[in-house]
Amino acid sequence: MKEKENIVFGVHPVIEAIKSGKEIEKVYIQQDIQGQGITELRNAIKQAKVPVSHVPVFKLNKYTKGNHQGVVAVISPIITQDAEETITKIFDAGKVPLILMLDRVTDVRNFGAITRTAECMGVNAIIIPKRESAQINEDAVKTSSGAIYRIPICKVENLTDALFMLKSSGIQVVSCTEKTNKHIGELDLTVPTAIIMGSEENGIANQLLKNSNYSGKIPMAGEIASLNVSVAVGMVLYEVAKQRKI
Repeated sequence: MKEKENIVFGVHPVIEAIKSGKEIEKVYIQQDIQGQGITELRNAIKQAKVPVSHVPVFKLNKYTKGNHQGVVAVISPIITQDAEETITKIFDAGKVPLILMLDRVTDVRNFGAITRTAECMGVNAIIIPKRESAQINEDAVKTSSGAIYRIPICKVENLTDALFMLKSSGIQVVSCTEKTNKHIGELDLTVPTAIIMGSEENGIANQLLKNSNYSGKIPMAGEIASLNVSVAVGMVLYEVAKQRKI
C-alpha cells in the first residue's frame, strides 16, 4: 500500500519492501505493538540493518491517512553508494578527491543545503552514518535543488572506520572545529582531502577529532560562538576552492 512515492505502510508491504532490497531510510513502528507480523518485520529489519524508531501512533498518522497497521517506512529517493568503491572511482578518474563527512547532522534542510553547496563547490562525495543522520527524503531533495541526485552520497555503519579507510587511501582528514588554534586557511587543502563537519549541537565526535590528520577552525570576529552548519560548510569549501583555484 502506497500513499506517496517515498512512503510504504502496512506490516507486510514494509516487509516486502525490505526483502526486495529497496533502500529504506527508516522504519517507524508504533510503540508497544505486538503480533506475528511485527516479529517477522523486526527480524527483516535486523537482517537488513535498517534504522528503526518506535514512535507514538500520532506520528505515523502524520505520514499517512491509510491503514498503516502501526508501521511506516520511508524509502530513499536515491541509491546511496559504497564509500570505498566511490573513492576508488574518484582516483581512477584522475581527480584530486574532496570528500565531505557529516557527523550527526540530523536536520533535513541543513543536509539539503549542504548538498547543494557541496555540488556547486566540487565535492566528489558526501559520507554520512546510517544512524544519527538526516533523512534523505522529499524535503532534502527540494532544499538541495536536486543536487542530491548529482553527487554520490555514501552511507557507512561507522564514521571512524570510514575515516581510517580515507587515510589509508592517501586522503588527509581535516576536522572543522573550534577546538584548535589553527585556522582552516592555514592548512594545505590542495591535496586529497576529506573534511569533517559536525552538528551544531554536538560538534564532531572525539574519536573522529582524535584520529583526524588536522583540525582547523573558521576565523570569527563576532561574539556568537557558532555558525549554522550549512553556512560553515560553505565557508570551508570556499577556502578549498580558493586554494585549488577552481
